[in-house]
Amino acid sequence: MNEAQRIAALEAELAALRGDMQAFTHTVSHDLRAPLRHIVSYAQLVQEDAGPLLNAEVQGFLATMTDSARHMGRMLDGLGALSQLGTATVTLAQVPLNELVDEVVAELARQHPERVIEWRIAPDLPSVQADVALLRQVLQQVLGNAVKFTAPAAAAAVDIKAIESDRVGFAQMLVQDNGVGYNPAQQAALFQVFGRLHTTKQFEGIGMGLVLCRKALARMGASVDTQGSLNGGCTATLQLPLA
Repeated sequence: MNEAQRIAALEAELAALRGDMQAFTHTVSHDLRAPLRHIVSYAQLVQEDAGPLLNAEVQGFLATMTDSARHMGRMLDGLGALSQLGTATVTLAQVPLNELVDEVVAELARQHPERVIEWRIAPDLPSVQADVALLRQVLQQVLGNAVKFTAPAAAAAVDIKAIESDRVGFAQMLVQDNGVGYNPAQQAALFQVFGRLHTTKQFEGIGMGLVLCRKALARMGASVDTQGSLNGGCTATLQLPLA
C-alpha cells in the first residue's frame, strides 16, 4: 500500500468512526426519551394525587426527581443537536456580520425585556463566508452567554468588534463582556460536553453551548476560543473566513 492509499484508508476509517459516533449519539438521545417521559409523568401524578398526604420532605424529594428528569431531557436535547450538526447540510454564502449581529441582538432584547445592556457594536464588521443558519446559531449562543453572565453586573456592557487575523483570508470577531468571567484554570472544561464552570443555581444551562458552537464553526472552516478571568468578564474570539 502506497502513501496515498494509506491516507485514503485512514480517512475512510475516520469517516466511518464519525458516522458511528453520530449514530450512537442520536440513538442514545432518542431512545432515552420514552422512559424519561414516564419518570416525569408518574412523578407528577404522585404529586397531584398524593401530594396533600405527603410531608414537606417527601414532596421535596418528588420535586427534585422531577427537576432532575427535566434537566436530563435538556441534556438529551443537547446531544441530539450535537449529532445533527455532524450531518447538517452546509451552504456557504456571503454573510454581512453587522446585519446578522443586529438581528440576533434584537432577538435577545425581545427574550430578555427586563435587561438593560449597552451593546457597543463596531459599524465596520466584515462580511464573511459562512452558512447563515449555522452562524446565527453560533451568535445566538455566544451573545446569549454575554447576556446571561452579565446579569449580576451593575451596568452590563458588551463590545463587538473585528480585528485583523494572523491567518490570511480570515478575520477575528471579538465579543467582550463585563460579566462574572471564570477561573482560567478551568478553561479546558468550556469545550467539553456538559462542561460547566458555574452551578445551575448560579446560571441555567447544561454546558453544551460552546461545544455546539465549536462544531458548527468547524463545519464552516471557522473556529472559536475564549479568554476570561474571575469577575473580570470574558472574551469570545470567532475566527471566520472572509467573504
